[in-house]
Amino acid sequence: MSALAARGLSTRRLDLLPLRVEHAEEMAVVLSDPDLHTFTGGTPDNPQALSSRYQRMTAGSPDPAVSWLNWVILLRDEFCLTGTVQATVSPSDHGPIAEIAWVVGTPWQGKGIATEAARGLVDCLSRQPVHTVIAHIHPEHRASAAVATAAGLTPTDEWHEGEIRWHRTIRRYPPR
Repeated sequence: MSALAARGLSTRRLDLLPLRVEHAEEMAVVLSDPDLHTFTGGTPDNPQALSSRYQRMTAGSPDPAVSWLNWVILLRDEFCLTGTVQATVSPSDHGPIAEIAWVVGTPWQGKGIATEAARGLVDCLSRQPVHTVIAHIHPEHRASAAVATAAGLTPTDEWHEGEIRWHRTIRRYPPR
């Protein structure tokens, strides 16, 4: 599998823009609420730390078999960034697997933005040579479980670092 690259995506209300280092300052404000780290741990990054992290992320994976795909979520009506979605695409025995994640800033939660962005991401991945999409979700994080469900993922019995593994197999149909 050759490396994949994040390309711009659009949904009904959102534009998913490939991550750039220049997004760090605005995203540091979007992601500044410590409550966003309740289930994932850590603390909000300041603009400088986020800029450094974005530099590493946009440089890509040091493993040429792994693709790091990262987007910021632009809410078109408000013309502001509201969060991020990401996918790490890696080889597996059954074909490429994409591990996805999302986060939406506190002021924009409860408006369906994470659901719309995650669905857009999974739709995009289904058009790539991806066999499986997974997410790891804390068992008490009901909002993320709802997003995963809306994106077509289902919980498994597998655990990873205190989180439940969610799964979706991408169905490929032969051309008629």
